Amino acid sequence: MPVLSYDGIDLWFEMFGSGPRVLVFNGSGASIDTSRPLLDALATRCEVLVHDQRCLGRSTVPAAQPTMADYAADAARLLDHVGWSSAAVFGISFGGMVAQEFAVTWPDRVERLALLCTSPGGEGGSSAPLHLLADMEPAERARTSLHNLDTRFDAAWLAEHPVDRAIVEQMAARQTEEKPAERRRGDAMQLEARRHHDVWDRLPRITCPTLVMCGEFDGLAPPANSEAIAARVTGSELRRYQGGHMFVVQDRRAMADVLAFLAPGPVERAD
Repeated sequence: MPVLSYDGIDLWFEMFGSGPRVLVFNGSGASIDTSRPLLDALATRCEVLVHDQRCLGRSTVPAAQPTMADYAADAARLLDHVGWSSAAVFGISFGGMVAQEFAVTWPDRVERLALLCTSPGGEGGSSAPLHLLADMEPAERARTSLHNLDTRFDAAWLAEHPVDRAIVEQMAARQTEEKPAERRRGDAMQLEARRHHDVWDRLPRITCPTLVMCGEFDGLAPPANSEAIAARVTGSELRRYQGGHMFVVQDRRAMADVLAFLAPGPVERAD
């Protein structure tokens, strides 16, 4: 796995697949390794560039608290490093927040933008405050996490829906996985940056084709937040799916729609 090193930060990244170039931003606590199924699906039609965002995976946990602008700047550095002047951008959950920050800061580098289960912040609405989970009692934390995933989820629902039950079990296993202290510090720093996310006033800077996707029963990034993004970005399209925060797995239409949007046909490049 190659590394981009600058200003005391090592960013681990991968490039694979073939097709239109797509820069991928993963979600809260996610790394290249934990996002492999999603990345592999994107790589069936696209050339994927993805990195472990600072504080996560194999990348550096810095001494100073990063901002959302820092996360976006890392991606701009990465594009320069690999020689891409622009790319399509895919952002999911927290990654969708970084993707918005990137797109409003460098709109000329974004060919098309896919935003999944995310929020604009500010008056457009914020995603649920994940930084508060750590201080909750275990039972309350479990209930809140379940509601965040999908507002329909309870014992009765999961008993009758094995796919959803598998999603919950997989997410629960990730949350209970023992992490070194440095990685726990990195997770906390990412969540601290996340809670200050706000691109609401800057969203009109985005002029590229934009697809906003949300789950009807998302308790973490409510559909109203996606509606707000779509209303703010001229010419964007909003699509709603049967599922919660993990609708891309729950609704089989979602990944097909993402791929059709990101790789609609041959792409000509100047570089």
